[in-house]
Amino acid sequence: MSVPPAGLGQRMVAAAPPQAYFVGSAIFHYLGPAFAVLLFARVEPLGVAWLRIVSAAAIFALWRRPWRRLAGVDRSTRATVVGLGLVFAAMNVCFYLAIDRLPLGTVAAIEFLPVVALAAAGARTLRNAAALGLAVAGVYLLADVRLEGEPVGIVFAFANAALFAAYIVLAHRLARSPGLARLDGLAAAMLLAAVAVTLVAGWTAAPALADPIAVAAGIGVGVTSSVIPYVFDQLAMARLSRATYSLMVSLLPATATVIGIAVLAQIPRPIEVVAVILVVAAVAVHRERVARA
Repeated sequence: MSVPPAGLGQRMVAAAPPQAYFVGSAIFHYLGPAFAVLLFARVEPLGVAWLRIVSAAAIFALWRRPWRRLAGVDRSTRATVVGLGLVFAAMNVCFYLAIDRLPLGTVAAIEFLPVVALAAAGARTLRNAAALGLAVAGVYLLADVRLEGEPVGIVFAFANAALFAAYIVLAHRLARSPGLARLDGLAAAMLLAAVAVTLVAGWTAAPALADPIAVAAGIGVGVTSSVIPYVFDQLAMARLSRATYSLMVSLLPATATVIGIAVLAQIPRPIEVVAVILVVAAVAVHRERVARA
């Protein structure tokens, strides 16, 4: 007997290893922002952040219609959705203000200092302390190189880093929530993020609405930055522990550096290459605690 298309699709999603979804997320996590940097010539960074979130929210609303499922969830899940929505808005604003001033690879490496700390906290060993030390050293080198020339960019990069850590905690909690389908929770959070970012940055995007090319590019940034990677994140987080996922995404500074070179011609200095290598080395050193039967 043939399998219905919907059932086949669900089986294919379940059969794919979580690492495959991580790879998909990794590819788009910084590819979209690289395109956003190119869009800065037409739209201010805050306006790009608004276009990204609002276009992603519109897609999620049409696709998932999450408001139909929120009524039946518990108070804790609702709080997680609200928290994630606010984090989405603040994180994107800080991220775009940072990459407007700093190379993409630099922002990415700084972004993962608290991520490595989260993962190390999941398994307290000397090996993981060394992993955290490597990450701190790498981020210190990057911050030291850029602090004198772009102190405001560094401030926004560290704010984005703290918010990205909060995203991992909240998104992982949402992915494991039994009361709400993970993609519906993600969609609801993105709708809340659209409301929040409109209050902060909507006015900066107003001039771009008269530019069809800017609007189309903004929608593209939303799809590649906030739809594809976040959906893949939810599919990966549902089957990976938070510590494992945190250390896997610590590989992304290398991805961001490569994309920065390929798309934006941002050639890193030798010391910045060393710094990124230190952050990536933290991934190789770390080991997750194995639960005993």
